[in-house]
Amino acid sequence: MKFMKLAAVSAALLFAGTTAQAGETYNAVKARGFVQCGVNAGLPGFSQADSKGVWKGIDIDMCRAVAAMVFGDASKFKATPLTTQQRFTALQSGEVDVLTRNTTATMTRDTTLGLMSAGVNYYDSQGVLVKKSLGVKSATELGGASVCVLQGTTTELNLADWFRAHNLEFKPVVINTSEEGFRTFESGRCDVVTSDKSQLGSLRASSATPDDYIILPEDFSKEPLGPMVRQGDDEWFMVVRWALNAMIESEEYGITSQNLEEMLKSPNPNIQRILGVSGDMGKGLGLDKKWAYNIIKQVGNYGESFERNIGMGSPLKLERGLNAQWTKGGVMYAWPIR
Repeated sequence: MKFMKLAAVSAALLFAGTTAQAGETYNAVKARGFVQCGVNAGLPGFSQADSKGVWKGIDIDMCRAVAAMVFGDASKFKATPLTTQQRFTALQSGEVDVLTRNTTATMTRDTTLGLMSAGVNYYDSQGVLVKKSLGVKSATELGGASVCVLQGTTTELNLADWFRAHNLEFKPVVINTSEEGFRTFESGRCDVVTSDKSQLGSLRASSATPDDYIILPEDFSKEPLGPMVRQGDDEWFMVVRWALNAMIESEEYGITSQNLEEMLKSPNPNIQRILGVSGDMGKGLGLDKKWAYNIIKQVGNYGESFERNIGMGSPLKLERGLNAQWTKGGVMYAWPIR
């Protein structure tokens, strides 16, 4: 009898330790009826409002996925445009619930700001943009080139490190903003311009002749971008993390917004769990069985979001590269929904 009582207590403690506890943010979001997302004020392909005020981009889709997961309605969100200087303060103060704003996850940010990364929705890197007329296919061919680069930044340091490591010389042309750098580059005052590849893609897309430029394949640095939340609300953290994982894993299993209804008939147990046909994966977060179904139906899987916003079918025309599924040479690898 004593053993049975101890076993019952142990089981209760184990269950309590594995059940998510609702925190201040998650409760506030549900009570408010929408998700408040901090976004970039205007980065084509990532987050930008069109002429009608409708926000679009891969980071906006991340926000919409969270809304679809929590409310079953991807439109239940509001976007708060934030500058680089404003973004962390806005999240720390509670002005926004989550940052879905091309923000690099780093140890310093996770350990000193009271914030934490909930995953990576775009593996970025520093690269270089060149004119096709230059006839260059690789950065290793840029010995002696003049390079437009932001002064006093890690971009400048990464550039110097990369060229030094490859025994190449270059002439830096220092600039104050990315936009200034692109104008300087277009005018011919530098041979190439360097920045994060997502930024280079946006700059190229904003040009009157975007097809005149190419982004070279080499990566000068690691810039894992993704959503961030405040520390202290584990359940809200898990909502954001699993919204992202649902988009990535649904692509891996070939589930799209277009074939979703047909996939409900799949005998694959992994697909059944994702779509809520079997199991009850949302129960631990207070969600119904169709939480991932709602994301895929209304937002699409990760590949669909990537393609329409920044992929080859978009004005940015960015290759999947590192952001391809792990089964296709990339590093996008979802945690299993099981």
